[in-house]
Amino acid sequence: MNVKEIKQLVDLVARRGLAGLEIERAGFRIRIEGPARPSVVVARRGAALPGSDPSPLAEIATATLPPAASVVPVTVSLPSAAAPAAAEAEGLHVITSPIVGTFYRAPSPEAEPFVKVGDEVEKGKTLCIVEAMKLMNEIESDVGGTIVAIYPQNGQPVEFGEKLFALQLR
Repeated sequence: MNVKEIKQLVDLVARRGLAGLEIERAGFRIRIEGPARPSVVVARRGAALPGSDPSPLAEIATATLPPAASVVPVTVSLPSAAAPAAAEAEGLHVITSPIVGTFYRAPSPEAEPFVKVGDEVEKGKTLCIVEAMKLMNEIESDVGGTIVAIYPQNGQPVEFGEKLFALQLR
């Protein structure tokens, strides 16, 4: 997939008013989300697009999109291994996803979330569910503390090692 094809996909999402589009091809995964939360997520860090020059994927962020009245802003985010380390440097404990799946804050759509920002939690408290292959995996806190951040949105896909929660330790 080259930069021209990515631009066409972004234009398609904008023109059709789609909520999002996700494509995976030969180990390269791209997700483009519509106006509610515009972003492009690339699963591989530092890889070059097949059929393009070997420049890093981060250069896509500087690409000029074709003018259109309904084009939404697009950003590129590459997973960062330094992000949990930065939070830990601030005295926060980061809980990451142990699996690839879909993040859910509550046991069912009509139920209250397991936790909210500001909640005190004990070690072993269920924080969320990550659904993988139709299995609901409860993610528990491995420490006691106060929830200071919840990173993914409800129903959002998460990757292995992606930040889920930040806790202020007691």
